[in-house]
Amino acid sequence: MNEIPERRGSGCFGCLAILAVLIAVIAVLAGRPLLEDRSDGGSPAAPPVASPTRTLAKPSGRRPGVVNIDTEQGLRSTRAAGTGILMDATGLVLTNNHVIQGATAIRGTVTDNGRAFTAEVLGYDKSGDIAVIRLRGAARLRPAAFGDSRTVMPGDPVTAVGNAGGKGGAPTVVTGKVTALDRQITATDQNDGSTERLTAMIETDAPIRPGDSGGPLLNTSGQVIGMNTAASVSFRMQQEGTPRGYAIPSDRALAVARQIQRGEGSATVHIGRTPMLGVQVRSPGAAEPGAPPPPAPTGALIAGLIPGTPAEAAGLRPGAVIIALNDRPVDSPATLTDLLLLHHPGDVVRVGWVDTDGRRYTTPVRLAEGPPQ
Repeated sequence: MNEIPERRGSGCFGCLAILAVLIAVIAVLAGRPLLEDRSDGGSPAAPPVASPTRTLAKPSGRRPGVVNIDTEQGLRSTRAAGTGILMDATGLVLTNNHVIQGATAIRGTVTDNGRAFTAEVLGYDKSGDIAVIRLRGAARLRPAAFGDSRTVMPGDPVTAVGNAGGKGGAPTVVTGKVTALDRQITATDQNDGSTERLTAMIETDAPIRPGDSGGPLLNTSGQVIGMNTAASVSFRMQQEGTPRGYAIPSDRALAVARQIQRGEGSATVHIGRTPMLGVQVRSPGAAEPGAPPPPAPTGALIAGLIPGTPAEAAGLRPGAVIIALNDRPVDSPATLTDLLLLHHPGDVVRVGWVDTDGRRYTTPVRLAEGPPQ
C-alpha cells in the first residue's frame, strides 16, 4: 500500500493515527504526517539487490486479474493506494488487509480494461494481513491464474506486479528470484501499536515497493504463487538480515479468502461490516514527576472521542482507561481491537472503564459501523 495526505484540509485529529474502525490511537510522533506521499513511494520494503529495472506491463503481456485499489480514509482525512488480485469473473478481489484498513470508500480499477468500480469489504484477517473485497456490479472479468505455491523453490525466477508508488494506470513489473522460503517477519501496525508475526513467507530479491501490496507474485508461467506484502507508514516490517521483498504464499491466502467467501468467521477472521466504538486510545503512560499515578496500570487510555459515535453517547470520557469488554480484560489498545472484532455493528457490549478519579464503571454501548480494521 502507498498512502498520501488528503488535500482537502487537515482532519480533526491531526496528530492522531485513528484506529479507523474500532478505536483510534495516538500517532507515535506528534505532528508527523500520518501517511506518505504516493508520488515518492515511501520507504521500500526491499531495496533492489541487483538493481532490476521496473517497467510498465506491456499490453500484449497477458497478466489478467490485476486491480489498482484506491481508498479514502475519512476519519484520518487521507487517501491510500495498493493492488489486488482478481479471483473470479464477478469481481472478487484478494488483497492485503493493510491496503483497505481504515477505508471509508474503496475504488478498484481493473488494469486489463480500465473499468473502475466501487468496492465493499467482505472480510479480513488482520493477523494474517489478508482481505477480500468485491467490485460492485462487475461481471465477465478475466481473473488471475493461480499456481501451487507448495512447488516454489529457492532460485525460481519470479515477477512482482503492482501499483508501485500508487500512480495508477498500467501495472508495473519487476523481476527477481526466490531467495528463501518459510521466512518470518514482524509487522507493526502503527495505528494501534500491535505487532503480528507473519510466517511462512516467500522471500524474493525483487524490489517490492509500497503500492505493490496485495499484488501478484508470478512464476514463469504467469501463475500467482504469492501475494506481495510491502511496508508503508502504517504497516512497518522488521526484517532479520538483508532486507528483501516478501509475499504471502497463494495457497495460504486463498484458503483464508475461501473462508471469507463462505462467511465463516473465527478468532482471526472478521466477516462483513466492522463495528466502531468511537474512542481515540493509547497505552497508559507513566505519570509525570509529582503527578498521581495513572488510573490503571494497563488498558486503553481514552485520549479523545470521535464526535457522534457510541462512546460519546454512552458518556465515556477522555482520560479514562478502558479495562474490560464484556467482562474480558483489556490490557492494551491492541487487545481492545481484537475483542471488538469479535462483534458487529448493532451489537451491545459492556465496556468496563476507570475514570480519572479512580472510580470503576461498566457501561453498555451499542456499536456503530466503521471502516475495516
